[in-house]
Amino acid sequence: MKSFYCIVLLFFSISVFSQSADEIAIRKVMQEQQDAWNNYDIEGFMQGYWKSDSLQFYSRGYITKGWQQTLDNYKKNYTSKAQTGQLTFKLNSIAPIENGSYYIMGQYLLKRTVGDANGEFIIIFKKIDGEWKIIADMST
Repeated sequence: MKSFYCIVLLFFSISVFSQSADEIAIRKVMQEQQDAWNNYDIEGFMQGYWKSDSLQFYSRGYITKGWQQTLDNYKKNYTSKAQTGQLTFKLNSIAPIENGSYYIMGQYLLKRTVGDANGEFIIIFKKIDGEWKIIADMST
């Protein structure tokens, strides 16, 4: 039995240590966004995004430019807890693009009483002033 626990610990250690510090920090931002969304805290959710007019969000054939406009769109489209529901991110790929930026490919699963909404996303994170922020988001 002792050897079983050693093997489990070894596999856990390998998976944790195979992630870079950057990947761990990016996953933390995504988890914080998920938690904020699930608490109907849209402004808290937006803290993962770059607070800049240069932020780009692409969805349904439209590009939204800017942090404030993105926040306004979220507030307009998600006016109640029933509409935000329970969000789960599934991160399928996290990879560096170049020094200081990563892309994430994944899925969002939104369980709601008003009807579920699921889709895919590609997000680009960039380290800005020592913090990982989403600078571009394409969600379907």
